[in-house]
Amino acid sequence: MLRILLFLPLLGAGVILFLPPRAPGLIRATATLAAVATVVFATVLVLQFDATQTGVQFFETHTWNPRLGTSFSLGLDGLSAPMVLLAALLCLVAVLASGNIRERAKGYYLLLLLLEASLIGVFSARDWSLFYVFWELTLIPLFFLIDRWGGEQRHRAALNFVLYTMGGSVFMLMALLAVYDITNAFSFDMSALQQAARTLPLGIQTLLFVGLFIGFGVKMPIVPLHGWLPLAHIEAPVPVSILLSGILLKMGSYGLLRAAELLPQAMVTASFWLAVIGIVSILYGAVLAWRQHDLKAMIAYSSISHMGIVLFALATLTPAGLTGAVMQMIAHGFTAGLLFLVAGLIYERTHTRDLAAISNLRERSPRLAFLVAIAFLAGLGQPGTAGFVAEMHALLGGLERFGAWIALLGIGMLISAAYALRTVGRLLAGPRQAREPLPALCHAEFTAAALLVIGIITLGVWPSPALNLIQGSITGLVKLFPG
Repeated sequence: MLRILLFLPLLGAGVILFLPPRAPGLIRATATLAAVATVVFATVLVLQFDATQTGVQFFETHTWNPRLGTSFSLGLDGLSAPMVLLAALLCLVAVLASGNIRERAKGYYLLLLLLEASLIGVFSARDWSLFYVFWELTLIPLFFLIDRWGGEQRHRAALNFVLYTMGGSVFMLMALLAVYDITNAFSFDMSALQQAARTLPLGIQTLLFVGLFIGFGVKMPIVPLHGWLPLAHIEAPVPVSILLSGILLKMGSYGLLRAAELLPQAMVTASFWLAVIGIVSILYGAVLAWRQHDLKAMIAYSSISHMGIVLFALATLTPAGLTGAVMQMIAHGFTAGLLFLVAGLIYERTHTRDLAAISNLRERSPRLAFLVAIAFLAGLGQPGTAGFVAEMHALLGGLERFGAWIALLGIGMLISAAYALRTVGRLLAGPRQAREPLPALCHAEFTAAALLVIGIITLGVWPSPALNLIQGSITGLVKLFPG
């Protein structure tokens, strides 16, 4: 079943490959159909997932190279299932939000579907070699999507992104090869390598964990490995920014969860320093977001702050904290997607991202004003939104593990609330000299925004299905940590 899910976006890309380039409407319809089919199939898989089991489900494996111990192994657990569904949903939103892509539309949608297949592969891989292959495959479509359809500094942004990510991937690859060699497991299967790695001395485990952390930390990103993110977000087209912030960053935190499974003793040893880095990322991202005048730049820096919450919650090693980390990954996926979508909708109608030049949306475009309010309120973790559930669990886990130190986390949240409320007030009200109405949202834009709003509100008022989905895997992960 996972092979079918992986094949659906590839099938759509294959069909687009043979379509005439001068038929952008047909190309866009084909991409939309492939994205919808992927969402439907991913939803069916998640609904069939048995949350009472802690093991891997829908597992299938096919040996690639028996001498190296590599295999094409796919499977889902409570950590990967929500990420697969989130990737499928955000890719559909990205396709719907791509209505202004008219030049080289064939290449654009083909790369977008290839990126979707690579993302699903990362989250469903059960073999470290396959995981690494899909991890690196995401770079190819992203490089061209930024480099060909981005802003004025797109070439620099694309190159920075690839160099940063490839640099981090080198450390990840070296750590994985070292685990494979030292343990004599003769297999890259995640379960087999996990069993073998437990016997390693703590010093070696810690060194290997640092290598994995650098590789995954670049993608999250955490301070000081975040240098690629602001420029990439600013220069990338809006649909690509939705995917970058909504799901690409989650690859890093998801990889860190897998690293914790592989080397649990090292995770416990490094947990205090991970919490420190998480708090630094929260405060750094929040302060820089507060100082921005460019709407996309502000959202980009806010992503650093929100992913810092994920890292801090992971470092608690408690059931509540780990639950908060995974829920924050899901919540931020929807929230960041909506924030970048709103930024793109505003830019297309006002031709500026300068906060000082945009105002009075409440009268000029009531629907867009409503989306702005929902997006920023969700970003600050307002009760009734997905972010509130996630941050509450993170705070509870942090209080249990680190006590009064969570006051620093609270400061970061207050700064986030300050710039979010300031921005909402500026965009919705502000100077009233701008009175001309803005173009209404088209059906595709409204549908894309509605999907994200529904996700944010549903997880905020009815989080139990998501919590039940991840609970079994969280419980199994906590049991791995010694002490």
